[in-house]
Amino acid sequence: MIHYCGGSNRLTKSTTYRFQLTKKSLHIAFTILFLTLGIITPGLAQENDFSSFQEGFPDSIKVNNIYIIGNQKTQKNVILRELDFATNYYYPWELFLEILEADQKKIYNLRLFTSVEVTPLFTGPQEVEILISVKERWYVVPSLIFQLADRNFSEWWTNQNRDFSRVNFGMRLSHGNVAGRNEKLRFSGQLGFTRALDFQYSKPYIDKKQKHGLAAQVTFYENKTIPLKSEFNRQVFYTNENEEVLRRNMSLALRYTFRRTFYNFHFFTLGYNYTWINQDVLLQNPSYFQHDGNSLKYMFLSYSFRHDKRDNNSYATDGELLQLTATKYGVFSVENMDEVEVNLTANRYLKLSDSFHFATGLTANWFLSPNQPYTLVRGIGYTPNFIRGYELNVIEGQQLYVHKNSLRWKFIDWKFDISNTIALDQFNTIPLRLYLSANFDHGYVKDRNQIPENALLANKYLFGYGVGLDMVWIYDAVFRFEYSINNNRGANFFFNIKAPF
Repeated sequence: MIHYCGGSNRLTKSTTYRFQLTKKSLHIAFTILFLTLGIITPGLAQENDFSSFQEGFPDSIKVNNIYIIGNQKTQKNVILRELDFATNYYYPWELFLEILEADQKKIYNLRLFTSVEVTPLFTGPQEVEILISVKERWYVVPSLIFQLADRNFSEWWTNQNRDFSRVNFGMRLSHGNVAGRNEKLRFSGQLGFTRALDFQYSKPYIDKKQKHGLAAQVTFYENKTIPLKSEFNRQVFYTNENEEVLRRNMSLALRYTFRRTFYNFHFFTLGYNYTWINQDVLLQNPSYFQHDGNSLKYMFLSYSFRHDKRDNNSYATDGELLQLTATKYGVFSVENMDEVEVNLTANRYLKLSDSFHFATGLTANWFLSPNQPYTLVRGIGYTPNFIRGYELNVIEGQQLYVHKNSLRWKFIDWKFDISNTIALDQFNTIPLRLYLSANFDHGYVKDRNQIPENALLANKYLFGYGVGLDMVWIYDAVFRFEYSINNNRGANFFFNIKAPF
């Protein structure tokens, strides 16, 4: 919501609906359910139009002061870091509006607030004060883990026959804004199909100029059932007779972040990985590790460049995302591992009108060697590389290219005000946006090994198309219902959580 205030120059855009108690209770129940299950993440989508303005506005404008309200915990310098304008400087009016729009998106994409409102207040013919009003999210979130262990919902529902033993459950404790500095802290313990412990901590800025950051992660997990290989473009899982642990993995990583400009990030990661497998795994697949031993340990080093100028990180309708990553597996010692991987993601989101937008995204992945340990195998069917219509398949190889496209029509954009029932700012507004989408994806996987069992889909041009319904709800939770057809005459209904790209 954006307000332009000052004398007769006032523009307001807002739509709010109030429902009776029965419907309020229903929304509250679903909100609590999704928070408990850990499905949703914070943030309400902002749909604002800064380009609209009436005649009579000045040709240029000067900002005298910047005020921030609503940040009870978040430190002001975290918000000020996202602003691309300074006080006591004249800006052309149209450029000033563009800056405000971009800055609001940057503040919102911090994922610290449920809403962000920017208001220029005229104090003179060519002077304004900037008021930034935010609603903070609930930062300390204990939640239940209830997640499918499979690649996607359709894999679990169809290929695994809705087997509830393939579900992960546990507890997660997250703090999304430690000390009000946008630091993230998360600890989770998990049982079920994959038993795991995970600790993550990130500090986006460790210097006064807010350009350098650090993050660390420690992860341990073990499985009694693991995928050994793929046959006929489906994963092959194995469990031994005694249901013993078949794989244990421990990984440590330290990441350095450099943010020189608003939209460009550089990441350097140094990590260590250790994987142990039961001897029974080697009997089933002797080349699981590409050597005779039952353990694999190596250090890895990666560099990633990320340009992110999306209007909403969870469900973008405007902007662009470019990310290039190069990873060297086997640093200091190449006895067990000597591999290089390169990844590319390039997405573009074109806002055609207030109701229509077009999204297109290219992902590519390359390994330099013809063979990799199965723990590093990539392909179409593994997140984020998929083609709609082939959700039930995996197509593995050393090189892959996927191009995804969606034309979307937003036909519902509502906000439900339940402040009469819930006083907490973090939960008293529930948004609902519905999109109809027409989708077309295509891609290719190059398998240098020419595995006969996977010849149907590997080394072949693949495409899928269909229609879908996307629902974007509270805290940017995304639910997708799609019917897709592929070029091998397969057709099915698919349900997914999160945006496709």
